[in-house]
Amino acid sequence: MNHFELKGGELACEDVALSTIAAAVGTPVYVYSSATLVRHFTVLRDALTGAGLKDPLIAFAVKANPNVAVLRTLAQAGAGADVVSEGEIRRALAAGVPPERIVFSGVGKSAGEIEFALKAGVAEINLESEPELDLVSAIGQRLGKRAAVAIRVNPDVEAGGHAKISTGKAENKFGVSLAEAERLYAKASNLPGAPPVGVACHIGSQITDLAPMEAAFAKMRALVERLRGEGLSVERLDLGGGLGAPYFNAPTPPDPADYAAMIARTMKGLGDIQFAFEPGRMIAANAGVLVSRVQHIHERPEGRKFLVLDAAMNDLLRPAMYDAYHDIRPVNPRPSDEKGGEPVVYDVVGPICETGDTFTRDRALPPLKAGDLVAFMTAGAYGAAMSSEYNSRLLVPEVLVKGDQYAVIRPRPTYDDMLAREANAPWLS
Repeated sequence: MNHFELKGGELACEDVALSTIAAAVGTPVYVYSSATLVRHFTVLRDALTGAGLKDPLIAFAVKANPNVAVLRTLAQAGAGADVVSEGEIRRALAAGVPPERIVFSGVGKSAGEIEFALKAGVAEINLESEPELDLVSAIGQRLGKRAAVAIRVNPDVEAGGHAKISTGKAENKFGVSLAEAERLYAKASNLPGAPPVGVACHIGSQITDLAPMEAAFAKMRALVERLRGEGLSVERLDLGGGLGAPYFNAPTPPDPADYAAMIARTMKGLGDIQFAFEPGRMIAANAGVLVSRVQHIHERPEGRKFLVLDAAMNDLLRPAMYDAYHDIRPVNPRPSDEKGGEPVVYDVVGPICETGDTFTRDRALPPLKAGDLVAFMTAGAYGAAMSSEYNSRLLVPEVLVKGDQYAVIRPRPTYDDMLAREANAPWLS
């Protein structure tokens, strides 16, 4: 569910018309719904606790949407943070996420990032290799801090909506094998600076079938039992994220209640253990839209129509990078649209000087004209987070809505702002 509906004949976010925001802030612009963010988090939390998973740590994947106001909205609802860089740790802390609810994941953490995480007191550092284990232990020993670590396991289970977001196969760069995990866990137990608290896995993103998750989780349960059988303490089992969001044309993802029931069934009888989860997309995707304005329609003699927008691939990269589908809706549908008027087939494109700057081809949409506003739905995850200044286009602003209020939570910079970040070489003066 999301809170983007027609009100008074136009598309609104909660109780604010998107046209009102577009008029005040300009386009393109990302708009987020506070109610949707909180609802998705609480639905997942209630499903997990309702299935008997006591006090789960739900750490929102900051990479999905790192805006501090978004993170603060979720933190106030009780969410922790799953982070993959020092910058994301700093964002989570700035948003008020307690350090004991921050999980530090990711391949290739630097010594400086690990030191920062240890000094901040994060709940857990997920280790992805033996060299990383040795580095964390050495830094912890030097600082006189014992780093609570979890060994990330690659269970060799394929899942995810695209090859580039599948992370659980043996050929993927993430984690260690099950056999390595047992050895490294025992090794960490004897290291002075990196006592292990648990094991972790994350097999991919935009997963719409529970079967691969259940297969991976069964392997993780068996690993916990083997480690405990060797006399090693395992306090936490981090099952990652990956549950899909509804992208309108894609398979409907499992209900959180079914997801929670599967976990409870798979882990039944495991004993006292805390479960951790790292959802991102399922919480943020449907909580955001990208509003754009039609520049013009370019009609070729052979009949192909290009709907040229002021948004581009630098604002929303997912279609170019992942062939991702986003539903596109008129913000101010005309009465004929609402009555099922004849759709028009467009190629929807942006102004960037690349053929890859194409959002979709041969998409049937209501008739549109220059100046009309459209909204890319399900754009709250990996939208603004992946935006750039490619072609020296200004970064897209972000707006957060709560009820009938809205606030700009990342302003659009000026061209002077953009140029001021670059310095001249002295020999070019």
